[in-house]
Amino acid sequence: MDSGPASAGVGRRMAGLGGGAARRGAESVGRCGSVDRVEPTASSKQLLRWSEALAGIARTGLGFTESLYERERFEEILRVAADIRMEVDDGHDRTGDADGVVHEWLATVGKGVPGYVTPKVAVGAAVGNENGEILLVKRADSGVWLYPTGWADIGYSAAEVVVKEVEEETGIDVEVVRLIAVLDGLRVGISRIPLYSLVFQCRAVGGTLRAHPLECADVGWFAPEQLPAPLAGAERWGDHVFAALRGDPVEVLYDSVRAPTWRGDPDTI
Repeated sequence: MDSGPASAGVGRRMAGLGGGAARRGAESVGRCGSVDRVEPTASSKQLLRWSEALAGIARTGLGFTESLYERERFEEILRVAADIRMEVDDGHDRTGDADGVVHEWLATVGKGVPGYVTPKVAVGAAVGNENGEILLVKRADSGVWLYPTGWADIGYSAAEVVVKEVEEETGIDVEVVRLIAVLDGLRVGISRIPLYSLVFQCRAVGGTLRAHPLECADVGWFAPEQLPAPLAGAERWGDHVFAALRGDPVEVLYDSVRAPTWRGDPDTI
């Protein structure tokens, strides 16, 4: 194996990313030379967060730097992030390879402030009816159930996008009542890319129930005790949303601040 600068750099990266695991692995070597397998302790959710954070830092750096040396380093970070991403995506419906992921990321690099990578913004609608039921859609892309949700289109206010998305996805006309949640999509588990979801409580005022032919595999009204499965992130938003639909006085729900903010438990509500 080449022991020059390139392999030394790889060694430093691996030590930085998994030094603790490497030490535990070394400690597991027995006197007869056998090695016990060390299972990773990071969850897929954590690995995905680390991958997207690294990629965001690198793409933002590429958007601002004029240094060829720094560009090479940022692109190397993207390759590391892509390797992590492919490890997470093993077994998921994803095509391509790590090089393809790197090319996708590089294609989104902007210049200066437009190149500063931030989470995307989506809006969601917690729609209730007079029977105390919630409106849910089964996503055609993932097969999971969730409240109607969509990207925040330019030219619309967040509340306007909510009205438009619910009608497009479900055929139901709604009026917006109030903002009830601001959620990190990666942390809640409703997205595999960085996004903030603004969830509005809505009231159904008309329309005819129908599923969007491309975006939704199914749509329906569900009582709290008869929710479909799999239902994305319900352990985070379920109680809060149904309390709001009952008319209970609720504050805006948001993800708690981890302690420390980066290394804290990502599943802490």
